[in-house]
Amino acid sequence: MTPLAAVSVAAATGQLPRTFGAPKMLGKPLVAAGALAMAAGELAGDKWKGAPDRIVVAGLLGRLVGGGIAAMSVARRDQRWLAAALGAGAAIASSYPTFHARMRAMGRWSQLRTGLVEDTLIVGAAILLVRAASRQAATAGTS
Repeated sequence: MTPLAAVSVAAATGQLPRTFGAPKMLGKPLVAAGALAMAAGELAGDKWKGAPDRIVVAGLLGRLVGGGIAAMSVARRDQRWLAAALGAGAAIASSYPTFHARMRAMGRWSQLRTGLVEDTLIVGAAILLVRAASRQAATAGTS
């Protein structure tokens, strides 16, 4: 949910060029607020001992859709479907190794600590992705 929230907030605040492949509704303030709330809920819920694993079907479907939409949103319109496929594929492919890495890390550190490290990495990556897309659009004159 974090990458989807990042691109939605960027679209709603005008930081994501309209010429990119983001669906128009993603830039609506209410949608951005909802995406942000879902991302915050996911980040908080991940620290709960009863949280489902990211590799359950529902988690994988969420990653598939969120990764695809987030990737298409930071791609040029003529490349949005390729970006969506690559983003969705990367989201699914990364689910398993990151799940296993986190499980190993939790053997040494707590669920909270490993979750906070993971959250820092994903939030930072999402911010960098949106900033890079905005810079690329600005240099190409597409904003």
